[in-house]
Amino acid sequence: MKRRFYIQPHCLVFSVVLVALGLTAKRYDHNVFVFDITLAVISAAFFIAMAFHYKSYVRRVVKCAVNGMKGVNHSYLEKFSVPVAVTGKNGDILWYNTKFKNKLAKGADMSGDMIAPFINNIDISVLTDGAGVDVEYDGRYYTVIASDVDDGIVFYYLDDTDFKLTARRYGDTRPVVATISLDNRDDFERNSSDDDVNLALVRVETVIKKWVASCGGIYSKSSAGRYKVVINEKQLRATIDDKFSFLDTIRGIKVSEGSPLVTTISLGIGRGSDSLSQCEKWSLDALDMAFGRGGDQAVIKNDEDYEFFGGVAKGVEKHEKVKARVIARSLTEKIRESDNILIMGHQTSDLDAVGAAVGMWSVISKTFTDHRTKIVINQKTTLTGLFINRLNENGYKNVFIEPEEARKLVNDKTMLVIVDTHSPTFVEDPELYEMCKNIVVIDHHRMMVNHIANACVFFHEPFASSACEMVTQLAQYINADALNSYEAEALLAGIMLDTKNFVLRTGVNTFEAAAFLKRKGADTVEVKRLFSDSIVTYRIKSKLVAEAKTYRSSAIAVATDDMNKQSNIRLTAAQAADELLSIKDIQSSYVIYRSVGGTCISARSLGDLNVQLVMEHLGGGGHQTMAGACLGDIEPEQAKKKLIEAIDLLADKASDSTSSIKRRNIQ
Repeated sequence: MKRRFYIQPHCLVFSVVLVALGLTAKRYDHNVFVFDITLAVISAAFFIAMAFHYKSYVRRVVKCAVNGMKGVNHSYLEKFSVPVAVTGKNGDILWYNTKFKNKLAKGADMSGDMIAPFINNIDISVLTDGAGVDVEYDGRYYTVIASDVDDGIVFYYLDDTDFKLTARRYGDTRPVVATISLDNRDDFERNSSDDDVNLALVRVETVIKKWVASCGGIYSKSSAGRYKVVINEKQLRATIDDKFSFLDTIRGIKVSEGSPLVTTISLGIGRGSDSLSQCEKWSLDALDMAFGRGGDQAVIKNDEDYEFFGGVAKGVEKHEKVKARVIARSLTEKIRESDNILIMGHQTSDLDAVGAAVGMWSVISKTFTDHRTKIVINQKTTLTGLFINRLNENGYKNVFIEPEEARKLVNDKTMLVIVDTHSPTFVEDPELYEMCKNIVVIDHHRMMVNHIANACVFFHEPFASSACEMVTQLAQYINADALNSYEAEALLAGIMLDTKNFVLRTGVNTFEAAAFLKRKGADTVEVKRLFSDSIVTYRIKSKLVAEAKTYRSSAIAVATDDMNKQSNIRLTAAQAADELLSIKDIQSSYVIYRSVGGTCISARSLGDLNVQLVMEHLGGGGHQTMAGACLGDIEPEQAKKKLIEAIDLLADKASDSTSSIKRRNIQ
């Protein structure tokens, strides 16, 4: 705290010292004596004048503060029942009442000190807007209201410690319900002995019980591999600060020595409601969201939004086919209730979206011959022009229609089948989506918060390699004889695109689907031709790979203006991102380019780094191994800076997680 120099007693002491020095010098040098005495008189006069000026200044400011309260005399500020301080415009304390002196100043003289320590160093301009600011000082809680006067500011301290402590206690004890589920119990039971499975479950339950005990909550086992936990808001915040470290502990549990299976759990947490039943409902919604994003994570839901924690492990493939069979039956019933069917993928459609659409068209049109079925596609922006031309040349010319034409076919009994996306903003034509009442969604991307919620059939499987794999499964239950060789090749092309020729995200179901398509006449040579590049595209891809820079085990390439002028830059960027993964020690790759929608990023990984989390930080999404984002109208270099920040953020989280594991191992 700084005091104004002209109100300090040592200012007058300075003048007295000068007089003493002058009297001492009188016997030796008369001129020095005169100089010292003159300087002492001048300084004393100056300090006295400044002191009177300061007192006048204080009286003026205090008077202004009092005059601002009509019908109140000057002594009223002293009689105020709350602490009051009057300061100058810069925050220097000019006057305060007895309550302020006793409660906040503890009896000390604060005249000339700054008010900052008594308002937690909050900017004074924030306080003078009249709203009031919460301040903690010396263990008490105040609401500070500041009022502007002509030459200063009046601060009123309302002591509401009891109220705030009660409000804090109420907030800390709000109910929180968590629903916990073991992600891969079925795999354990299928591939391990009963003794190994039971031992693993006991170890998982022990970790969960230890967490609940540390929170002081209650715990119950509701069904096989599923648990209910009730804690309060304060305990949840402590768990969040700990970054749900027990997820890492459970991830390290193995069913048996040498087993490749990784134990993971998903948590759905409901918070923010006075009702336990509402919190439980939100926890179930959050658990569904966790499953939709691949499991191995905690998802918190309140009345407004979701929060995500974890999700670093690879998704666990589900081998059972019951879900596909049930979906196929439900879809068949909905088709029978419809007059016409429109099938639509996502914007700038790729082979997975178009292949899945062609597969659904074949199954529906050949099974329900009295229904008119069309595929909606914008042929100006699709990345599959070569493929569509091939289909048109072989009798499919009337299958594809533009979005404008599709809107004319919509009626109350129109069913819209959306493939390879579950976001209403990413569909090929959002206007068409808004017009249709009956919606079917078939998608494999990890669940987004802003997803289609009004679908009558929602077939979402984040463990599937592609939408084409999911459509192939449905085809086997609806009409296994519907597909011909062209349609089988369309589906196989989509699978090969999203698995990078059966390298990434492949499981048992993926190869079973490919085998089925092969039996239906899919020619792998013809499919390979669909991925052929022109010499120009190949050169651009090679240049992007050659000029890429490495950062934290990631490769980042930025397309030049000349590259961005190519009509298929989006496809080329994706291919370059795939190519960069073949470089040694590269865990993820990113290609930044400009397209119609602005500056975009195509991201890929081999699974060690979750590029979905990186892209979600930038407003995009996708899969753990394949994702993307569009950052709008910004320069590529700006996009690169944002990308590096997102990579750093994810790397720091991973580092914190690893450190917590090491700490537990040491203990």
